[in-house]
Amino acid sequence: MAPPTPGATTTSSGITLNVNGEKHTLPVDHRTTLLDALRERLDLTGTKKGCDQGQCGACTVLVDGRRSLSCLQLAVAADGREITTIEGVADGDRLHPVQQAFLDLDGYQCGYCTPGQICSAIAVIEEHAAGWPSAATADVGAETAPPLDPDEIRERMSGNLCRCGAYVSIVRAVARAAEEMRSAGETRTAAVKEAAA
Repeated sequence: MAPPTPGATTTSSGITLNVNGEKHTLPVDHRTTLLDALRERLDLTGTKKGCDQGQCGACTVLVDGRRSLSCLQLAVAADGREITTIEGVADGDRLHPVQQAFLDLDGYQCGYCTPGQICSAIAVIEEHAAGWPSAATADVGAETAPPLDPDEIRERMSGNLCRCGAYVSIVRAVARAAEEMRSAGETRTAAVKEAAA
């Protein structure tokens, strides 16, 4: 893009979005949301536009590993950051444990909210593993995180709405994926220790 004329107001900028491991450089209007850039400019339509007001969670993506409502974030604010959409959570043909649990336990119905639910669930599991408390956490000063029980899962996932009402299955799917990911992490840790011995 050409440099702005002195005294002129610029309304667009060239940005680089690092999405699912690929860099995309594009000019965007400063008012463009990350959601619209992903869907309309990069054809990544897995991320859904629900309420467009940050209340339903259908547009949830991961930005630098943390949950973000892409309908409320400007694309220019995501310049150079690592963005993961639903299209980027699987490992090739192998589904992410959260995706597999949603599939196995019927954690979706119409599927519209599912991409945001899955991205949020991935972050929930990582936040819990890191010891972050939630509003349901009884002792926020505890040395270890409380179990990721249904109350914790419901509270942590409360920003994602499902109009079909698949909440019971979603809670079960998150719990199962969390257990599988914890077990896989313990297995990796044990393998590293064994290799180092």
